[in-house]
Amino acid sequence: MRVSCLQENLAKGLSIVGRAVATRSTLPVLSNILLATDEGRLKLSATNLEIGITCWIGAKVEEDGATTVPARTFVDLVSALPAERVDMQLIVRTQTLNLKCGRFENNVRGIDATEFPLIPGADDAKAIRIDSETLRTMINQVVFAAATDESRPILTGVLARFENDSSGNGKVLFAASDGFRLAVRTAPLIEPVPAPTSVIIPARALAELGRISGDQESPVTITITPSKSQVLFHLDHIDLVSQLIDGNFPDYTQIIPKKKETRTIAGAAELLKACKAANVFARESANIVKLTIDPGGELAPGHITVQATSAETGDNVGEMDATVEGAPIQIAFNVKYLIDLLSAANAAQVALETTTPSSPGKFTPVGDDSFLCVVMPMHIGNR
Repeated sequence: MRVSCLQENLAKGLSIVGRAVATRSTLPVLSNILLATDEGRLKLSATNLEIGITCWIGAKVEEDGATTVPARTFVDLVSALPAERVDMQLIVRTQTLNLKCGRFENNVRGIDATEFPLIPGADDAKAIRIDSETLRTMINQVVFAAATDESRPILTGVLARFENDSSGNGKVLFAASDGFRLAVRTAPLIEPVPAPTSVIIPARALAELGRISGDQESPVTITITPSKSQVLFHLDHIDLVSQLIDGNFPDYTQIIPKKKETRTIAGAAELLKACKAANVFARESANIVKLTIDPGGELAPGHITVQATSAETGDNVGEMDATVEGAPIQIAFNVKYLIDLLSAANAAQVALETTTPSSPGKFTPVGDDSFLCVVMPMHIGNR
């Protein structure tokens, strides 16, 4: 293999695939990144057997070939090179990759590319297409609610349901829950789907997809294997493939409140700021923040009081005007959950629907029914 490319392109490609490298594995080759020539381009691939990322960068290929090199060594080396052309040549007999850049010359020992696991490619014939900006927004508004605890693997994933609506237009639903909160987001697809499909995608994979799709403008194509064991996302010059989680996602519709006693509308940015201030004290006392909602009267407007108390560090009280319909209520939530959902809401105002202090609260952006978040309350006793 003899290939040349720009240092900045190689560094960017490595930053994309590097997050898929296995950190702890019994297979040494999984700690490596695959470098291979592919139709006049340089292909970079990494996988931990759960997620695989492949990226193609522009290159001048003089001789085809492939090898794998230690990820950490190679990434650190390339980032330290000057912003000039990088010339790479593989010495096949010793699996040594010779790099020349400016006045630097380096030799990196690798492992034969034949030992690297095969990462499947896209099949456009059965692909589902979605606007890239829409997909990024969906990921941002859902993945934070997925569980990070592996004790219930199904909850570490995001339910993805692809189907057609009553008018025959394609739509997608993402839902995630860690048992204490739920986030649901729906969005249109570019075209109808051939058949309804539901899969559970690891939240980590979607988070990575959101990270690497930042510059993507053209639609993303999604391919699910016939066995429903893998999903592949195809972007411009980047592929991400992930294992799917096997099992049945809990019926999340059961925890979405069907009725309300109080509906409160407040500015999202103002409420987020109040929650962040409360978090300074709430983090010392089980993250509890208390919301006191008052509909006001003829002369006084409705308002919300956001309060956090710590026996060690002090207390915080923030107040803001709100439009309140219904009875007054005092309810407590985990302030971190409120910060997560308000940061993702992407709206000027949010509505909170509540019934009792011990019942879940339902948050939705005002004027947008495509996103909702349900948060279980916290017990505050006589605090």
